[in-house]
Amino acid sequence: MEDIEDIRVVKARKRIKKIKGFYSHLSVFILVNVFILAANSNFFTDFSEGQGYGFWKYLSTPVFWGIGLSIHGLAVFVPSFGFVKRWEERKMKELMEHDDNNFKY
Repeated sequence: MEDIEDIRVVKARKRIKKIKGFYSHLSVFILVNVFILAANSNFFTDFSEGQGYGFWKYLSTPVFWGIGLSIHGLAVFVPSFGFVKRWEERKMKELMEHDDNNFKY
């Protein structure tokens, strides 16, 4: 019975580590993008001055990083989105079977 509890504790710790990783990623995302947007915002100048590609240059980093952050969040909080985990489990099983078949006594 202790083995089952040990497995549950290990799984819970892994889940907590993944959640903490997501929140760390979110914190860095917020801090870095606030800094970037503040540094590039030109609060004291007019935005209408000829800026070739316009406001997009201010939003490209948050948009693309936000997409990555969203995928990270889905992988952590939506169990059915865990296609990577399922792939890892299948690959591990495949490699273990391969090792068992090729192991020479």
